[in-house]
Amino acid sequence: MSFEVCKLGSALGAEIKGLDLCQKLDANTIAALHTAWSEHLVLLFRDQPLTPEQQIGFSRYFGELDDHAAIPKFRHANHPEILLVNNREAATNKRLSVGRQWHSDLSTTLRPAKGSLLHAVQLPSVGGDTLFCNMYRAWEGLSPLLQQWLGDRSAVHDMTIARETRLQRTPAELQEIALRNPPVLQPICRAHDTTGRKALYVSEMTTSHIDGLTKEESQPLLEYLYKRSTLHENVYRHVWRRGDSILWDNRCVMHIALADYDASENRSMHRTTLMGNPSGRLASIA
Repeated sequence: MSFEVCKLGSALGAEIKGLDLCQKLDANTIAALHTAWSEHLVLLFRDQPLTPEQQIGFSRYFGELDDHAAIPKFRHANHPEILLVNNREAATNKRLSVGRQWHSDLSTTLRPAKGSLLHAVQLPSVGGDTLFCNMYRAWEGLSPLLQQWLGDRSAVHDMTIARETRLQRTPAELQEIALRNPPVLQPICRAHDTTGRKALYVSEMTTSHIDGLTKEESQPLLEYLYKRSTLHENVYRHVWRRGDSILWDNRCVMHIALADYDASENRSMHRTTLMGNPSGRLASIA
């Protein structure tokens, strides 16, 4: 089954045209999609209103899927492989704010996500865009001396420091999150397990500090790394249409969900999450 690859941005991103995600794909087509994903890091599939079963089936071409057991509150009732990424909590209709800082999915665990596929189910009338940045280029843009200094160092990733988590959770809930998902050390320079290329692996949402430095010492350097990662020329901005699906590689891409829409309107997405290889180790936090 043939398809067309159309670049969306110079740094990353490509649209796949001429492919029906509801159809069973042959081995050659799957291999070609993997090649396109490795080259462009973010793949867009337009105008395909997938059912949960269809999204799960297509996602499995790229690897094992997470059942989101660590966050059961937001799992699809009938399909645990689907994570509900909504701006309202279904049970209470409470407004939610998630993903509004740059991050890579599940970096706060010992098995960070390999990739994610997000499918647009319901969108606000305008806004609700998502930005993606190329972390290969973020690493490669650093000076050789800084690369050398950072190359064998790790940083602490902590779920409880995310801005929206702190705003929306009580102290007791934050403590429970920390017990269930304690801080982990992840390499600052992460070699991609398929391409072998090195990527910067820190994020403003979850990185607390560089191991061996205090938070005060770490912060100026981390801020510099965040700024370098998200330069305009390193970013693709996606304007969603209902029925869009986007697959991105968490091993070399960060993303952020923008709050550029009327909060009284609904924004509902279905996410499947590809399980990654083990990475990092538990951090000892005093």
